[in-house]
Amino acid sequence: MRVVVTTVIACVAIILALVQFASDALYKHSHEEFGLRVYRAIDRIAPAEYVSDTLAQMSLQAGDLDAAQHYAVQMPAGERRDDTLAQIAAARGDDVLAREYYFAATDVAAMQHEIATIARYNIFDALATEARFREWLIEQGTHPDAVAESYYYSGIYASRLGRYPDALAFDERALALAPMNMAYVLSAATSAYFSGDLSDAQRFYTRGIAVNPADGNAYAGLGLVALRRGDRARAQAYLAKARAVDPTAPTVASLAAELR
Repeated sequence: MRVVVTTVIACVAIILALVQFASDALYKHSHEEFGLRVYRAIDRIAPAEYVSDTLAQMSLQAGDLDAAQHYAVQMPAGERRDDTLAQIAAARGDDVLAREYYFAATDVAAMQHEIATIARYNIFDALATEARFREWLIEQGTHPDAVAESYYYSGIYASRLGRYPDALAFDERALALAPMNMAYVLSAATSAYFSGDLSDAQRFYTRGIAVNPADGNAYAGLGLVALRRGDRARAQAYLAKARAVDPTAPTVASLAAELR
């Protein structure tokens, strides 16, 4: 019995050593073919998630999509497998299938890229897909920052449709989750401004200065609000302040054009 145990331990040690060497060979790109052979041998004998994952990624990089698919489907169901299958589908040009896999994998960056692509052709579809993805994020208990970002993008798409009150509502939901995010503050201010709600616009631009006193867009935004209210002198003062802190801010150019 002791001999059997000793033999098993020795075999396991040898296998682990081979795996370690193979891993080093793969990731340091030394003796890469040897590393692949070891991983493929392990995959045939006793498939393991990290082995299938590595072989799928290596096959994907090599452009062997059939092999990548073969190894990916051996992985346990979960986000990593779905994300790999999404990459394979994207490499095959099947954008719809890739999107569904990215969705299931809760790959936030990839999904936002996909939705932005949809938005180039159909803003309504982008809004609907964003809403569906956001519900999924909430259901999965994803970090609030990802949910906030989803609301922010919905605000952008609503703005492109000229639905500024809707955009403002999305922006406020984003800010409720990430109150110090300057992009969300400025988006809310802009949405309020184009909605004709100058009080809210002023409130958000002022909040922007509190978040970042060196933000030229916030000062210039206050200048736009002042100008809309007929206070040209105050608008010019805000323009001077905005130029002092950040003359390249986009809203600075907008205010300067309005004051000409």
